[in-house]
Amino acid sequence: MNLVESARFALSAVAANKLRSVLTSLGILIGIAAVIILLAVGAGSSAAIRNQIAKLGTNVLTVSPISAGGRSANGAVSQTRTRSADLTLADMQALNNSALAPDIARTAPVIQASAVLASYQGSTHTIASFLGSTPDYFGTANDSLAYGSYFSDADASSGTADVVIGSTVASELFGSQLRSAIGASVSLNGQNFTVLGVLASKGASGLNDPDDVAIVPFAAAQDKFVGYSATLNSVAVQAKSAEVMNQAQNEIEMILDARHSVSAADRDYQVRNQAQVLSTATSTTQTLTLLLGTVAGISLLVGGIGVMNIMLVTVTERTREIGIRKAIGASRGSIVSQFLIESLVISLIGGILGVLIGLIGSSLPFFGTQPEVQWWTVWLAVAVSAGIGLIFGIYPANKAAKLKPIDALRYE
Repeated sequence: MNLVESARFALSAVAANKLRSVLTSLGILIGIAAVIILLAVGAGSSAAIRNQIAKLGTNVLTVSPISAGGRSANGAVSQTRTRSADLTLADMQALNNSALAPDIARTAPVIQASAVLASYQGSTHTIASFLGSTPDYFGTANDSLAYGSYFSDADASSGTADVVIGSTVASELFGSQLRSAIGASVSLNGQNFTVLGVLASKGASGLNDPDDVAIVPFAAAQDKFVGYSATLNSVAVQAKSAEVMNQAQNEIEMILDARHSVSAADRDYQVRNQAQVLSTATSTTQTLTLLLGTVAGISLLVGGIGVMNIMLVTVTERTREIGIRKAIGASRGSIVSQFLIESLVISLIGGILGVLIGLIGSSLPFFGTQPEVQWWTVWLAVAVSAGIGLIFGIYPANKAAKLKPIDALRYE
C-alpha cells in the first residue's frame, strides 16, 4: 500500500470522527494562538518602551544628588556620609568646560516644585512634573513644540512669568483647541503666567505621562515656587552623540568627584545614563517575553499529550481493522504511515486555526500596548504543530504496527 492510500485511510478516519478530531486539535489551536499572541505582546511592549525612552533622548544623562545615608555607586548603603549632597549651578557650569568634558554638548539646571495647581477659566489640573530651567533643557530633553515658542535665556535669568506646557496640561485646561493656549494667562498656584508654547506629545507610557509637564524660566521658579537657593534637583546633560555616552559619563564623574572631594566608593551624586536605562528595559522585556513564550509552550506540550492520548484510543478502537489490513497484506510501514498522517492532519488543523486566531488576537491592543507579530513565530508555530503531530503520533503508530494479525482479529 503506497503513501497516497495511507493518506486516504487517515483522512477518512479524521472525517469519520469530526467532533473528536476538532476537540483534539483544540489543544494545539490554543497553544499555537497563545504562543503567537503572548510573544507579540512581549515584542509590542518592548518596542513601546524603546520608543518612549527614545522620545526622552537616547544621549541624555541626568545628574542628581544622593541624600545623606543614601546608596553609593556600588549600591551599598553608606553609613558614614553625614553631610547632605548638593548640586549647584557652579557644578553645572564646571561640566561645560570643553577641555575637561569634550563629549558634553550642553547642560541645563533643573529645579522642581510639587503639587502645582494650574487653573484657567474654571478648569483646574494638578501638574505631575513642574520644572524650572533654561532654554537648553528643551533640547536636552528632546522636547519639540506643537505651537508657540520657548522662553529665552534672558527670560530664564530675569524670571519672566512665562510657561511652556505639555499637551496633557493644555488639553486639561483648554480642551481640544491646544493652539488657543498660546498667549493665555493661566494661574499656577495662584500666580499668573503667560503660556508661550505647547510641547508636542510624546505619548503616555504606563503610569508615567511625559506630556503632563510645565516648564518655567529658572529664575521664576526660584522666585515664585522654591525660593532662592544654590541647590539643584538635578542637572540634565546631553552628550554629543549616543556613541560617546560612556565617555561623557566618565567626564561628569571625574569633574564632580574632584569638586565634591569624593570617590567612586562614596559619591554624593548619581549619574543616570539613558542608554543604560534603555538597555536594562530591553533586557527586562526580553526576559518577560521569554517567560510568556515558555508558558505558552507548556500549553502546546499539553496539546501534544492530548493528541497522543486520542491516537492511542483510536488504535485501541480500530484493533480489528488493523488486524484485517495486516491479514490481507498491509505492511508495517503502511500502518505506521496511516496513523502518523492522521496525527499530523489533526495537529496541522489545530496549528493553522491557531495561527489565524493568533493573528486576529494580535491585532487588538492589550492594556494600551499594540502587539507586534513576530513572523518567525508564525512559521515556527506551523512547524511545531507538524512536529507535535509526528512526535506524539509515533508511539501510537508503532503500537498499531506491532499488533499481530491473529491477536488483532481476536480483539473484541
